Amino acid sequence: MAFHLSAVSIPLGSFTLSVHPLFESLAYFTGYRIYRRQRRLAGDFLSSADRLWIVTAAIAGAAVGSKVLGWFEHPMETLAHWNDPLFLLGGKTIVGAFLGGTALVEWTKLRLGIHRRTGDLFAIQLALGTAVGRIGCLLAGLDDRTYGTPSNLPWAVDFGDGIPRHPTQAYEILFLLALTPLLYWFDRRPHREGDNYRMFLISYCAWRLVIDFIKPDPRWFGLSTIQWACVLALIWYSRDLARILFRRPLTNG
Repeated sequence: MAFHLSAVSIPLGSFTLSVHPLFESLAYFTGYRIYRRQRRLAGDFLSSADRLWIVTAAIAGAAVGSKVLGWFEHPMETLAHWNDPLFLLGGKTIVGAFLGGTALVEWTKLRLGIHRRTGDLFAIQLALGTAVGRIGCLLAGLDDRTYGTPSNLPWAVDFGDGIPRHPTQAYEILFLLALTPLLYWFDRRPHREGDNYRMFLISYCAWRLVIDFIKPDPRWFGLSTIQWACVLALIWYSRDLARILFRRPLTNG
């Protein structure tokens, strides 16, 4: 027996508004409020102007990265609609947003001559903000395409087409809610600058590498495009993970 959950929308006269953009907006608001609180409590070695550059780079890189990886997630559809601006602007992925934002921030830091790591203020806000956003994905139903493969488990969800599926959006919400206190605990322990953000990014990429095996996305040599992106990110940060796990001496180099 599956739970039934069709796309949820809000009627506005002759129009209907999906709840998905509402939860996306709430996710941004939640993340921003947590960021402001973290910066106030923990302090910030960056000036307000430099921090603004970092935040701007993170937003711009996330926007570009989410779109580009989204295009490669379903390449045949992208090729079929390459001249449709609405289609090209519609797709996005969270993994692409995180990796694109990280990459552009690192480039911006090089341009500004900033050699210290700047990501720790974003770790907890990204975890909680993403959890809030995933509620919108869950309530968006089939159109969001973030559901899992068919399942006979008692908690499987029928999103409106009569097929019970893994509610992978709910799985991710639970994962992020469990990860948040771990990030908070890690942030209160002695650690190298930037390691809390790295722990978040490594944990999220590892999670997506595993959970996306039960998503119906096209696969290339056994993995989806998002999974391959996660593999590359985990390889890139493997030395950081080993250092964190084995608690190597602290330096800020």
